[in-house]
Amino acid sequence: MPARSSKLEIGLPVIVIEAPKMMKTATSISCLRVNSGLVKPGDVGRIVSRKPKDVWAVRLTIGTYLIDGKYFKPLELDE
Repeated sequence: MPARSSKLEIGLPVIVIEAPKMMKTATSISCLRVNSGLVKPGDVGRIVSRKPKDVWAVRLTIGTYLIDGKYFKPLELDE
């Protein structure tokens, strides 16, 4: 899966393809919480930073969360 990760970069818009069961905030004092419908498949966000092991900080409308790369893909806009 490294080829897929190499396409991801900071500033890239992404779309959630599977809702993670647990969400961790990307704040200085992070908080782990159950994803009770906060993030759903189809939600769109933007990558703000990269973390170790294919984890990315993604800014969504509800806040910035650390999300594993398997839960989203780059958003492709048709021109």
